[in-house]
Amino acid sequence: MPRPRGRRRIRGMPRADYYKPAGIPVREIEVVVITGEEFEALRLKDKEGLEQNECAEKMQVSQPTFHRIITTARKKVSEAIIEGKALRIDRESF
Repeated sequence: MPRPRGRRRIRGMPRADYYKPAGIPVREIEVVVITGEEFEALRLKDKEGLEQNECAEKMQVSQPTFHRIITTARKKVSEAIIEGKALRIDRESF
């Protein structure tokens, strides 16, 4: 049985929670969902420019856990941009 998942510290809230390619109706495109912790990882590492160990400390997770979170987040955002999918930030996971 896996260990219970620890609570992540998330401080930043997105201004918008949905992004999509222009000119395509929402009903016609796939949606990629990122969680609150993935959003926070992107904010800390890519926007704030912090080192990975600093980001892990701020989120109160281990450095390997942070690395897994940021890798998954970047893959999802890349998929949405490259394949023309909508990107939704799951506000319920904050």
